[in-house]
Amino acid sequence: MGVVASAALMAALSMGASQAATLVNNVKGYTLNESGKLITFSNLVIDEGKVVALNVEKDNHRIDETINGNGKVMLPGLIDAHGHLLGLGANLLEVNLRESSSAQDAAKMVADYAFANAQQDWITGRGWNQELWSDRAFPTAADLDNVVSDRPVFLTRVDGHAAWVNTKAMELAGITKDTQSPVGGEIIKDANGNPTGVFIDNASLLIEEHLPKASNAIYAQQLDAAGEHLLANGITSMHDAGVGREVYDFYLKEAVEGDLPVRIYAMISATEPELSTMLGNGPIRDEDDFLYIRSVKAYGDGALGSRGAALLAPYSDAPHQHGLLLTQPEDMTQLFTTVIGAGFQLNYHAIGDKANHVALNEFETTFGNIGGSELRHRIEHAQVIAPDDLARFAKLKVLPSMQPTHATSDKNMAEDRIGKERMKGAYAWKTLLDSGIALPLGSDFPVELANPFYGLHAAVTRQDRNNQPVKGWYAHEALTVEQAFKGFTLDAAYAGHMEDTLGTLTPGKWADFILVDQDIFTIDAKDIWKTEVHATYVAGKQVFAQ
Repeated sequence: MGVVASAALMAALSMGASQAATLVNNVKGYTLNESGKLITFSNLVIDEGKVVALNVEKDNHRIDETINGNGKVMLPGLIDAHGHLLGLGANLLEVNLRESSSAQDAAKMVADYAFANAQQDWITGRGWNQELWSDRAFPTAADLDNVVSDRPVFLTRVDGHAAWVNTKAMELAGITKDTQSPVGGEIIKDANGNPTGVFIDNASLLIEEHLPKASNAIYAQQLDAAGEHLLANGITSMHDAGVGREVYDFYLKEAVEGDLPVRIYAMISATEPELSTMLGNGPIRDEDDFLYIRSVKAYGDGALGSRGAALLAPYSDAPHQHGLLLTQPEDMTQLFTTVIGAGFQLNYHAIGDKANHVALNEFETTFGNIGGSELRHRIEHAQVIAPDDLARFAKLKVLPSMQPTHATSDKNMAEDRIGKERMKGAYAWKTLLDSGIALPLGSDFPVELANPFYGLHAAVTRQDRNNQPVKGWYAHEALTVEQAFKGFTLDAAYAGHMEDTLGTLTPGKWADFILVDQDIFTIDAKDIWKTEVHATYVAGKQVFAQ
């Protein structure tokens, strides 16, 4: 789909559908009101896909259809404020290494997948994490060569910030011992200077550019797989953290055709060569709110697990490393000015304290020069923050967009990486919330599992799903259930400039809701993750049933 003027796109995307008034009764309903206060209800009325009223007397409204909630708990459809939609779809359609226990175990999974998919020219997968293996060492190309040597293999680390490949893939990409690491990346080499098969951050692009090119047919398969998965987990809306021109055009096409399964708040990738053209198209929001494009995702640094997160002081467990800045400081002013000057929200990926510090500095400078602080800019992840920088989020009105399950996944590694002292500003959800800033929450799927109840559980308990550690990991930063619920509903909607139509089940907003099997507000917090979704509705229409 080519470039189309925004007005024409808005007209093409207007597809409001007329529906009969529906009463959903016999539910134990929870929602926030517009002030963010938790309220309860036993029924609600829907008309033309939107909530009309709560707690009504049936005789006072024209009702054409009644849905019996059978006493189940009703919640607003949950919003994941940071995920990768087609990445999730791809992950569901390739070899999954999340449960691998060693490099050899992962290689066996690859071998089994390769045998079952003989027609694939490349074997791709995701999910390996050496920090969960007994030796905690990076894998090597030789591990893969032992099982697949005739076809290239490309396996993304669980956090998306490193790739593990076999020798065939390096040969196709022309990688030798003489190949230099690119800016913002590192080719891991052995003592003799030979590449080992692991490529960190921007270095992975040297291999990735040789992967088969995506097409709309592949995107459609990924979209269907991801949409089905999210709806089954109670997610009706998500913020897609970084899309290029091809995906941008694909989403526009799917929106016009009414084929988007979940609501998408899309962030244009700052590395997209056609960024200026896409900014020139202006914000795009269809009247049914299935697609809203008004933000840009920029890339500050890598991840903590692969020591790519940019730190102000060296890594505690690798004193010669400071991490990597993916966007160089000299390029930040132009990027911030261009994006914010175009009236777009800028969402900056920053995990390490240095990346967070330079991003906050640049936001402050840009606001002083051209304004734009009202656009609700965000720092994505905001994982390790210098204590002196914590209060600056609220001062600058920059939203920390955070992912609770990152903390429970990182708890065995993070303190090794940064030491106890720097943990004072790490995964600091409650400190940031108490400073007076909204706290949108998500999962960063497929880095983490998409199930939002895993995120709610981690936010409240600071424990993994095995109840470890017993007293919670840095438990003083835990949220209440209500605070975490707000992060996955109203705060997430606010972070996407969509609180006018999403985030609560209050009159005038879309009737996106889920029916679940237990009351997350009254059960023991350790059991929140066990919550099962029995049904999901989008705009009053059932889109999933268990």
